[in-house]
Amino acid sequence: MITNKGFEKIDTPRKAVRVAIPASTANLGPGFDTLGMALGLYSWIEMKEAAQTSITLLGDQLYGIPTDKTNLIYKMAQAVFRKANVSIPELEITMYSDIPLTRGLGSSASALIGALAAANALTGHVLPDEELLHMATAFEKHPDNVGASLYGGIVVATWDGQHANCVRITPPTELQALVIIPDFQLSTTKAREVLPTQLSMADAIYNISRSSLLVAALYSGKLHLIREAMQDRLHQPYRATLVPGMEQILEQATNHGALGIALSGAGPTMIAFVDRHSAQKEQLAHYLMDTMKAQGITASTLWLEPVTEGVIYYYDTETYSFMDIVKGEVRL
Repeated sequence: MITNKGFEKIDTPRKAVRVAIPASTANLGPGFDTLGMALGLYSWIEMKEAAQTSITLLGDQLYGIPTDKTNLIYKMAQAVFRKANVSIPELEITMYSDIPLTRGLGSSASALIGALAAANALTGHVLPDEELLHMATAFEKHPDNVGASLYGGIVVATWDGQHANCVRITPPTELQALVIIPDFQLSTTKAREVLPTQLSMADAIYNISRSSLLVAALYSGKLHLIREAMQDRLHQPYRATLVPGMEQILEQATNHGALGIALSGAGPTMIAFVDRHSAQKEQLAHYLMDTMKAQGITASTLWLEPVTEGVIYYYDTETYSFMDIVKGEVRL
């Protein structure tokens, strides 16, 4: 987990910048396309003015992503420059990520926010964060992941097709997250295709009440309410067919130490909220792995901290190498 704090925003145009952007989980059960939380797993982007565009992708999580001007990071950076009335046509971009692709941990949102934030930093932060949120949500079509990666913490967000609104709350200090990551990818498009086009009034009320209760429980630190509050009838019952073992885990994980559990974003990762002082943490991890194994699914578990910071900026790109920042060897 990142322990260095970076620097405060510098409102002066720069020639180079580095940013670290947290992963995120979305929905948190009932808050479909509305609730998100930043997690202590990161992508890093370095962006510099250059004579000729070059894009370097490091690490195992970025295989297959384009390295020419069709790259999303380059295109979103140019969108920032156009909106800020700045011309920087050629960029040297380096990216490293620990966030697994298409697993429900906000890898695309992290890259998107990183591109917008880094480009905006090169302009001297001409655009406010609210504008970056609008731009990112217009691309993603939902504000939960991008809001969490931009602002950190837990976000409650809306999108009306043109503008996003986002309120951030600080996660309870006792809260930890355990994710189980199946060893297969699940695209957001496929996960949305199985959703119904209509809901009953009863199911709508069910989700509204649970989502509202979840926000209140997280804000107040009343963790005992999370089990009830993370229940969902809007998307998880329909997506359970896409993730072997998911239905059983959603029903039984709270009997093994989870405060509550949900599909993380579009999945296939599932995320359990846990009291960090619980004596059942090891039991829960074993239960999740054993359930996946019984379904013939290879998976891994990872303990993650909710993080209160969103984008972290590094303006000194000369003293330390990019990988020094990535490896956490810099303490600012």
